[in-house]
Amino acid sequence: MGFNLGDDSTDRSGDKGKSLRRGWTTGACATAATKAALTALLADEFPDPVTITLPKGETPAFALNRTERTGSRAMAAIIKDAGDDPDVTHLAEIIATVCFGAPGSGIVFRAGSGVGTVTREGLPIAPGEPAINPVPRQMMRAVVETLCGEHGRPADIEITLSVTDGEELAARTWNPRLGIVGGLSILGTTGIVHPFSCSAWIHSIHRGIDVARAAGLDHVVGATGSASEDAARRLYPDLPEIAFLDMGDFAGGLLKYLRAHQVPRVTIAGGFAKLTKLAQGAMDLHSGRSQVDFAFLAGLAEELAPDRGAPLRPAILAANTAKAVLDLCADRNIDLAAAVAMRARDSAAAILRGAPVTAQIIVVDRAGGVIARTA
Repeated sequence: MGFNLGDDSTDRSGDKGKSLRRGWTTGACATAATKAALTALLADEFPDPVTITLPKGETPAFALNRTERTGSRAMAAIIKDAGDDPDVTHLAEIIATVCFGAPGSGIVFRAGSGVGTVTREGLPIAPGEPAINPVPRQMMRAVVETLCGEHGRPADIEITLSVTDGEELAARTWNPRLGIVGGLSILGTTGIVHPFSCSAWIHSIHRGIDVARAAGLDHVVGATGSASEDAARRLYPDLPEIAFLDMGDFAGGLLKYLRAHQVPRVTIAGGFAKLTKLAQGAMDLHSGRSQVDFAFLAGLAEELAPDRGAPLRPAILAANTAKAVLDLCADRNIDLAAAVAMRARDSAAAILRGAPVTAQIIVVDRAGGVIARTA
């Protein structure tokens, strides 16, 4: 969804020494709004500011923009602050409306005005569901279960999320192409949006390599995100913190610096779609600057299993996401992830241009499991 990278503390240095503010994801804002609205429903008072706990333990506080309580329903709205990130949802109003559900109904999510609905396979949410990603759902469930437990009530709560002018904002994102209709997605894996500055981010990668070299490390890890970094940490529990570089989408920035400032071994960990782009030769893996080539994936499938891969070509070319292609191939016992890992390793080696650095690739699924790994 657009640039969705931001936290309200300062982060990496900007292009001219300026400090960049982080911000909050739509998922963090939706969780805070849900907590405020449900607190009002249960205790007849809106906490303002409202504090939540993010997946990695941070406890930000959010000011409420609007509130409303009518009978068995309560609404709270928060203005999203994306920090210094050029996020399409910066200053968008994120609204949560909560009400009691039928006994035994559990926690139910609804898409209100400006929040999209998933219509295609291949996304982490099933078709027909509101476009509220798994981690924000988990965060909101935790809030509901805690508050209802404190008040001695079953967690039978309906949560409707809305975004003011969300449908218009979504037209500026990839949502329509992905089959998410009617509005924006509620996103986030850590709750924090890291400010997007190419030069600042690449500068931080370079400094991370410098620190690793100075410490005498012979192995560093560049991960595209928190899930892939966590997977690499599980594989290499003895690596120190400084070995893990916040590579993000800048595989080229990492590898080109390593070409001149060698560390003997580098592991690149990422999701299937991003590493497919590296396998294609892309050095910037951001969705706004490189795209998965479905013809490339179709060709790989045919190479791996001509008898099973060739008939899949039309379905692969018509697929909505790289994940959908991966699933199509898995159903026919074609290990596409392993082939992408090998091609991505070849691409990394090409960027390294013979430097004495050994590249390894780890492909991680959306649950954080390793689905392919080069030797």
